[in-house]
Amino acid sequence: MTRATAVRAVLAVAVLLVSVYISLTMSPRLGLDLQGGTRIVLQARDTATVEADRETTDRTLEVLRQRIDSLGVSEPTLTRSGEDRIIVELPDVQDPRQAAEVIGRTAQLTFHAVEGPAVEKPVEKPDEKPDEKPDEKPSGSDPTADPSPTADTADPDGLTLSDEQGRALDLGPARLSGAGVEDATAGFDAQGGAGWSVSLEFRKDAGQDWKRLTGEAACHPAGDDRRRVAIVLDEKVISSPQVDPSVGCKVGLPSGATQITGSFSADEARDLALLIKGGALPVPVEIVEQRTVGPTLGAAAIDASARAALIGAAATALFITIVYRLFGALAAVALGAYGVISYAALVALGVTLTLPGLAGFVLAIGMAVDANVLVFERAREECAERPKRSLRSALTTGFTKAWSAVADSNATTLIAAGLLFFLGSGPVKGFGVTLAIGVIASMFSALVIARALTEIAASTRFVSDYRNVNGIARPGAVRTWLVRKDPQLFRKPVRWLVVSVALVAVAVAGIVVRGIDLGVEFTGGRLVEYSTSRPVDVETARDTLAAAGFGDAEVTTAGDGDLSVRTGKLDNDGEHALRTALAEEGGETTKVRDELIGPSLGDELRRNALIALGVAVAVQLAYLAVRFRWTFAVASVGAMVHDVILVVGAFAWLGRPVDGIFLAALLTVIGYSVNDSVVVFDRVRELWGTNRRTPLDTIARRAVLQTVPRTVNTGMGALFILAALAVLGGDSLADFALALLIGICVGTWSSVFTAVPGAILLERNAKTPPPVPGKRKGPARGRQGASRRDPLDNGARV
Repeated sequence: MTRATAVRAVLAVAVLLVSVYISLTMSPRLGLDLQGGTRIVLQARDTATVEADRETTDRTLEVLRQRIDSLGVSEPTLTRSGEDRIIVELPDVQDPRQAAEVIGRTAQLTFHAVEGPAVEKPVEKPDEKPDEKPDEKPSGSDPTADPSPTADTADPDGLTLSDEQGRALDLGPARLSGAGVEDATAGFDAQGGAGWSVSLEFRKDAGQDWKRLTGEAACHPAGDDRRRVAIVLDEKVISSPQVDPSVGCKVGLPSGATQITGSFSADEARDLALLIKGGALPVPVEIVEQRTVGPTLGAAAIDASARAALIGAAATALFITIVYRLFGALAAVALGAYGVISYAALVALGVTLTLPGLAGFVLAIGMAVDANVLVFERAREECAERPKRSLRSALTTGFTKAWSAVADSNATTLIAAGLLFFLGSGPVKGFGVTLAIGVIASMFSALVIARALTEIAASTRFVSDYRNVNGIARPGAVRTWLVRKDPQLFRKPVRWLVVSVALVAVAVAGIVVRGIDLGVEFTGGRLVEYSTSRPVDVETARDTLAAAGFGDAEVTTAGDGDLSVRTGKLDNDGEHALRTALAEEGGETTKVRDELIGPSLGDELRRNALIALGVAVAVQLAYLAVRFRWTFAVASVGAMVHDVILVVGAFAWLGRPVDGIFLAALLTVIGYSVNDSVVVFDRVRELWGTNRRTPLDTIARRAVLQTVPRTVNTGMGALFILAALAVLGGDSLADFALALLIGICVGTWSSVFTAVPGAILLERNAKTPPPVPGKRKGPARGRQGASRRDPLDNGARV
């Protein structure tokens, strides 16, 4: 065992021990879509006097934190997103009506002097002067009417509002605001018989203002409306008590405390105290997104993903063991180590594991064998070229020569993961994080753990002598067959591009004819999934909802007999009425999943999705142009666009929804497509640099034939995982797995039969000379002799 191998082995053992310790002692942080609960996204809005910027949004967040803490929700999470958005996560909250009401109210509390009964104003005529005020609310107006129009058009120094009995009062300007209230508590006066009330404790300066306000009111005789003080919440009079006759004129209440009395129930008093104590929001907020997930859905998703991971990983391990025998089995051990390391990294970093993130973790298991396959195929080539060289020397050369392709392919996947994190929304960000961690962990497992295991095995005499055991000393059956047949693939590259164009035409036809079924995430609206105790067919449910006033509701089946209802604008009270209507036919009706997206957010998410795809194309093109020739970069990006159109077209023909999780799958397909193209073009660059006079179509044919085993073997690992997810993952992950299954198939095709023919045609018109040996970006060909030398050979010759 060499010193380098010993270092790798010690490092691998240390990292594994730490990972096992973390996995056993720490628990993962589950997102709301896995543990159940409600997620609300609030949009801060500008007012006439205050701009909704970062500072005011932060202050609004702190006010909301006090309100939510008072609701008694277990471990709520509030974070600011961007400049003017607040994300509220409420675990285990299944009915968000109360929370949404408490969060959304502005609670603008003000105290006013009552100037007397309002004088009825004449109705405005067309020839009335602009300075007349016909919009002031007359006496006897509807007490339930929204007073905000009156407040907007009334005298700027005062308001005309209805009191608790519906009598219109003229109020003076605000003398005191809710910011002066230090505390608010609800209490029940059993002795005095006043019922429930809210006690307010004022701050020092506000207490003096309250004393002056009540002192001025006390100058009017008892029973006069002007002896009252109006307490206004959100431009509605909630109480207008008379100042006690014992209070003298200009003296005011000697205490800094007061009580709001009225016909409050216990819940109304507590809610009022909660809002006042929480304070007035610096800026109003609007709910633009609301998602609720039942606990059973998250548990089922975790269980299904775990079973899919075990079955898919077992199938992948069995496949690479059959193909690469002993070294394949060692790679399978490294694959298991990868699973432990990546899980420990997720837990240690405190990453919130979402449903798409869980799918990304499972998918990365299948993609983790990519680096091992690249190395083993390279080692097979070395053994085929020099049959008498030592096994360990061939393995070392395989690792050295595969490094360039491994680095480039993983870099493109990391770019896709970064785009998912920075341009995705909600749970999709979690997918980007888990995918990035998976890529890094897979690099460690392949280049450190698997290398240490295979080098130790290659150093043993048994493995070296019995070459049929190790799995790399003999060329694979697929490679042998391809070399013997030697098909002339690119003699006429245009014909392959014609096939690709035809496939794109079919996909575009599906998009035009069938249309894209945009999910509620991109269109706005509400999508709710219900589980009923009695089976209800779609037609019955549709008729029931139409009779209840929800004629525009789209009803479909979901899961095992569940019902999915999609509507336009529907508030929480409307959703409750909809669920009640379904319960008449289906018995006990449980909400499994609930998504509410405002129209403005839907437009934004749709726009961001297009931006994400555009940025993905541009970034991948820039990276490939730096790492390769511009012709290779353009051909790779062309194949990538080809893959995106085919996946979208397939979903259009199948009538499957396009939502945020589909976008995550699409960006992953982009990374996978470029990954495949990078491996092929890396080999083209290497072969062309050493055979500069050979025609490019011949070079490309050789490169493709040499890399096909890697492409097939890597794709099989991912397909095993995705097939397990599609079958076992349920509705939550079926579309995600389907999009990736289609993407991997078309990506494998396009990397060979779209990207390579495109590069050949571009090179025919390009004036750039072939790559120069030693100038390639990667392991230098000038050091090839050193890399081929046996590590135990000191180079001396006689």
